[in-house]
Amino acid sequence: PPPPPPAGLAAPPAAGGGMKGAVTFRGRPSRVLLLKNMVAPEEVDAELRNEIGEECSKYGEVLEVIVHPLGEESELPDEERVRIFVKFAKQAAAMKAYIDLDGRFFGGRAVWVCFYRESDFDAANLEPNANEPK
Repeated sequence: PPPPPPAGLAAPPAAGGGMKGAVTFRGRPSRVLLLKNMVAPEEVDAELRNEIGEECSKYGEVLEVIVHPLGEESELPDEERVRIFVKFAKQAAAMKAYIDLDGRFFGGRAVWVCFYRESDFDAANLEPNANEPK
């Protein structure tokens, strides 16, 4: 099993007094989130990037959104063939978005979220890789 996250990374209690419980983050917290299972390859359209950027801006300033569909040759299941990256100005905003979006239903799909290495994002290394959380 993976090592436990460093102390202090558990999520704060949900607003309104409700307890969402501690959150175990996938990946080392960064300013970049990778969202999977949000849309199928055939659902990618010109509006998707703007819609995601608008939705994520309620957590904090969004610097960039990249919708990265994998090619037909990809052997991954449909839910992993569209990789959506959101880079925030602050890590705290990315953490808030992670807590709110992971497991949330979008168009009948449960969204899967992990943190993504900023160095990989900035270098446009957007393909699935061995270092990525599963």
